[in-house]
Amino acid sequence: MYNHFSTMQSFDLLQQQFDQFFNRRHFPEQPKSLYNPAQYFLELGGKRVRPVLCLMGNELFETIKDDAFVVAAAVELFHNFTLIHDDIMDKAPLRRGKPTVHALYGESTALLGGDVVLVAAYQQLNEIDSTYSKKIIKLFNTTAMEVCEGQQLDMDFEQMDGLTLEQYIHMISLKTSVLLAASLRMGAILGNAGHGNQEHLYEFGRNLGIAFQVQDDYLDAFGDPTKFGKQVGGDILSNKKTFLLIHALETANTAQKQQLNQLLQSNPADKVEQVLAIYRECGVEEWALTLKNQYLEIAFQHLEDIAVLSSRKEPLRQLAYYLIQRDK
Repeated sequence: MYNHFSTMQSFDLLQQQFDQFFNRRHFPEQPKSLYNPAQYFLELGGKRVRPVLCLMGNELFETIKDDAFVVAAAVELFHNFTLIHDDIMDKAPLRRGKPTVHALYGESTALLGGDVVLVAAYQQLNEIDSTYSKKIIKLFNTTAMEVCEGQQLDMDFEQMDGLTLEQYIHMISLKTSVLLAASLRMGAILGNAGHGNQEHLYEFGRNLGIAFQVQDDYLDAFGDPTKFGKQVGGDILSNKKTFLLIHALETANTAQKQQLNQLLQSNPADKVEQVLAIYRECGVEEWALTLKNQYLEIAFQHLEDIAVLSSRKEPLRQLAYYLIQRDK
């Protein structure tokens, strides 16, 4: 069904192939008031990182199976289901620069729309070869539960003082990393990879996901807004618990901690500048870059330990470097 090459394909090529497979109507025509909002959200697009990781996980071991596109579609549908519901919880007006489903159609329709996107994901999984379906569905279900656990922990942490770095990393691993990791592993299952290779590929994805979140937190505080298209300090203004804030509270002296806690309770005009000054005094910037690189190195070690030709791993290496920008 698809053009496969003897050499490994780049992320961009696989993304184009996946878009050709995925960009269609996924729902019945009626009732339009339910299915059109769900389809609208899918058509907002996105980078398709998770479904393409599924394809890359398959191609690391064997020529991509048609079933890999079906599983990748299930992954993308599940991811979009989480985003529709996240937007409701966050009261977010925009997603990818366009109005969110609940902003356009109301919360009740958005909830139902998210639900039918999730059902559509499971419909995809029903179509794959029975040789793989039990393992794939078991991993898919475990991952789906973990993502929901991570989202709940994220909400719980908003009301919690004394959050530790370990607790935050656990939450990020569930909320963000496990879906990246499971996407790769589901592809590896379809590629008939051995258990050890599956484990290493999963850990590559999980640690890459944590490194990505450290980078995201870092850029929000220290990034160049002209380069990344967003204003610096959004997390600071919303008092969001991040790697940076947790480390600053753990390492600050008494006076710095007192000032930081006061800033968390208030909203002065120069709040971002004051918090960043404390971050710099506490060495947060250098620490965050070191932490990111630690998780990136762990990820690359797991990739190295996968028993396939090194050249076959190159697209995954390139994708990792793309996701983890090296500079501001």
